[in-house]
Amino acid sequence: MRICVYGAASPTIDKKYITATEKMGEALAKRSHGLVFGAGGNGLMGAAARGFTKGGGSIIGVIPKFFDEENIEAIYDKCDELIMPETMRERKQIMEDNADAFVIVPGGIGTYEEFFEILTLKQLCRHKKPIALYNIFGYYNELNATMLSAMEKEFINDSCKELYLISDDLEEIINYIEKPNHIGYNIKDLKNG
Repeated sequence: MRICVYGAASPTIDKKYITATEKMGEALAKRSHGLVFGAGGNGLMGAAARGFTKGGGSIIGVIPKFFDEENIEAIYDKCDELIMPETMRERKQIMEDNADAFVIVPGGIGTYEEFFEILTLKQLCRHKKPIALYNIFGYYNELNATMLSAMEKEFINDSCKELYLISDDLEEIINYIEKPNHIGYNIKDLKNG
């Protein structure tokens, strides 16, 4: 499988998140998985890529040309394939198209946006790929509380809980993304409107 990892690119992140993400990448690679990601060399993107490299996994990096031209962030230098589209929208589409599953590690605005986009697409039955939030050191506790609150208040259909996993247990994350996805929902089961 090729795993799309979304996560922070900042080089100032606490080392505990970097260490955990690097271990995740290595564990996934050792299970014969490849990586598709935003090609960043720093932060948790860089950590995931270093882990995949250490574990012997293949890596596709996808980063818009303007990131390189404007020196926005460091590009991971050990990608097996580096794709440089024109726009952020194209970047996300290429990553989604090349992924069999999604793992979201801690991140900022871009990471949240990527998670909600792939979750929305799954809710609309545009894909059935596993989505897992790796809740390293409780990073996504507040997001989880917000999602559950929105479900209680009926802004989000309760069945959407079945569309993703949130866990701080790496083995649980790996088992979840590796198992066949047999969600039998249709759009009307997941979205009122």
